[in-house]
Amino acid sequence: MSRSILGYVIIVLGAALVAAGFNLFLVPHKLLSGGVSGIAMLVGYYTEFNIGILYFVFNFPIMLWGWFIIGRRFIILSILSVSATSWFMQLLSVEQFIQDPILGSVFGGVLVGIGTGITLRVGGSTGGFDIIGSIVTRKRDFPLGMVMFTLNGFVIMILGFLDNWDSALYSMLAIYIAGKIVDTIHIRHIKVTAFIVTNETKLLLEKLLLLPRGVTIIKTQGAYSHTEKDMLMTVTTRYELAELRKIIRDVDKKAFVNIVETVGVFGEFTRKN
Repeated sequence: MSRSILGYVIIVLGAALVAAGFNLFLVPHKLLSGGVSGIAMLVGYYTEFNIGILYFVFNFPIMLWGWFIIGRRFIILSILSVSATSWFMQLLSVEQFIQDPILGSVFGGVLVGIGTGITLRVGGSTGGFDIIGSIVTRKRDFPLGMVMFTLNGFVIMILGFLDNWDSALYSMLAIYIAGKIVDTIHIRHIKVTAFIVTNETKLLLEKLLLLPRGVTIIKTQGAYSHTEKDMLMTVTTRYELAELRKIIRDVDKKAFVNIVETVGVFGEFTRKN
């Protein structure tokens, strides 16, 4: 199975897990997930609209916005994830087979976290605040986790005022667990530096400069062969690493790539478009 097909399969699997977390654990207890899905749930609880359809409708304008700012592959995978999640939510009936809302929040958070984590791992997202957070951190060097926490906290506060604070705190527990699992599977907040030794400097630069990060060209020489090559250095985030890897594989399969975790960055990290 090719890498691209495997990525699509993982996206669909992640969507199934997220939908199961929603319909089997969170929605029966009227709890919220994080992001746009939480807004869809909140509206669905008070209007009786279909939550799965609301989830897709609310995500659509955000994905359209991201199409013009973020890489198209990221948005295509996100569209697949959101569409599949909405579809699975129509297939899975909402059933309350556990009575304890704490267990509902824990296991709902686990399923949503695993589904979201594997989706991010292959370069997509579950839509909503993930896309908004990515756009914000491309323009300003904020930690993505802080952006997500702020947006999610706003949704939880609304639930607390409209319904009750017990449900709001149970929802916060689900979001916290999901976030911890996502960070275990795919750490989104840290920066990495990629050193790329290539013979396709010009072509690779054309592709890399489409990303919102700068690239530095360093002249190198092999110690054994004495062959002169170019080494490209770029600092990016783990959130964008999947797209970077795909570009390098497509342009130069023989490129030598060393990716290291970056402790800190000073100066101009974000390139203005």
